[in-house]
Amino acid sequence: MGSMPESSSDMKVLVVGAGFGGLTAAIECRKRGMSVTLFESSKERRQLGDIISFGSNSGRIFRSWPGVEDELDPVCHHSDGLTFRAFDDDFLCRQIWDAEADWGKRFNGHRGEIHDIVWRHALSIGVEIRLGSKVQEYFETDTEAGVVVNGERISADAVLAADGVRSLARTIVLGFEDKPKSSGYAVYRSWMGTEKLKENPLTAWLADPTIDHHVGWLGPDVHFLVATLQKGTACSWVLTHKDEADVEESWSAPGYVEDAVKTVDGWAPIVHAIIRATPPESLVDWKLVFRDPLPTWVSPKRRIALMGDAAHPFLPTSIQGASQSMEDGVTAAICLELGGKNNVQEGLRAYEKIRYPRVLATQRMGVTNRDNWHKADFNEVKKNPEMVKLPRQDWVLNFDCSKHAYDVYNETVESLRKDPSWKPNPVLESEEYAYAK
Repeated sequence: MGSMPESSSDMKVLVVGAGFGGLTAAIECRKRGMSVTLFESSKERRQLGDIISFGSNSGRIFRSWPGVEDELDPVCHHSDGLTFRAFDDDFLCRQIWDAEADWGKRFNGHRGEIHDIVWRHALSIGVEIRLGSKVQEYFETDTEAGVVVNGERISADAVLAADGVRSLARTIVLGFEDKPKSSGYAVYRSWMGTEKLKENPLTAWLADPTIDHHVGWLGPDVHFLVATLQKGTACSWVLTHKDEADVEESWSAPGYVEDAVKTVDGWAPIVHAIIRATPPESLVDWKLVFRDPLPTWVSPKRRIALMGDAAHPFLPTSIQGASQSMEDGVTAAICLELGGKNNVQEGLRAYEKIRYPRVLATQRMGVTNRDNWHKADFNEVKKNPEMVKLPRQDWVLNFDCSKHAYDVYNETVESLRKDPSWKPNPVLESEEYAYAK
């Protein structure tokens, strides 16, 4: 690994949760010479999930890890744009990604396959990963922080809690248990082979081995996105629809084809054909909730920091949830490196101040993107189809979180020293950040 940075070579960091945010934090801390132990509650690493999207802002993180890009390319989706069609299958428009070519590379593919590549990279550089390690408790003092896992008390200089939407760490950070709110929406989603699609003349074109397809059908309060990849052998689809189910937390359960078909009643036959081609065991029903922005991500003694979904769950329509969790991981590692073992608390506060406004501004895109499709007047859409295109902002996608953290760390620390009582402002900061960009 080469020489270790002096400021961090004797630092010990615990990471909780082996999702993309946790793995990124572990990799980036290890890269900077820290001793890293990652705790994952699952007893085995399973290739669960379906399609996941990483923008060019997180694509540059993958590309900074030796060998990872070469492993990702064969399993990822490759297309130059997204075709939009109305629910009756009328063509609306095509959004081409060529304007983003200068920003970097996107990686979209099966969550489990991409996760496996990142997991193996973490192990290869010396991250210790402990499976079957469910954190029962977090603790901290002025000089250390740690976790209790399977009855064992483990201490370190800092804990990075990437323990997801059901985060236990959130309670120690906030001092109370916050409650989620219903988003009013749910998602049917599937990852499947294309064998059945090939059998139907309506859908056979989706299994073309020479081209990856990406198509969205839009209707009143419903949207249906389909992507094919891996030389026409794999298909992923996502159907977002209104759902008033009263759920206490995001959850997923087996979905039923007939229920999914009912949400697109009256839609084009091709949409029904794709859903009906789905193997029952491949369909998931995912209820979406959201949380108000947290008042802080850092614990009272400032040695435990939240990241990823534990700090800021994203709606899928943001297309940034995983990317922002990776940015969290990089930024936290850099702040710990620059702060050093003797200034962990200051480093974690700097991480929060650097990341908070950017995350909130990108979180808002999930709501605005969804509403742009779901609340559209389709008479107006057919007159002006360009209105359904996704906003692809430079400030979101053409962003180097590593360079940014190094550039602003010192001034951020200075501002915190001048104003030690600073706390995030969920309303003002996200607006100022987005407008400033």
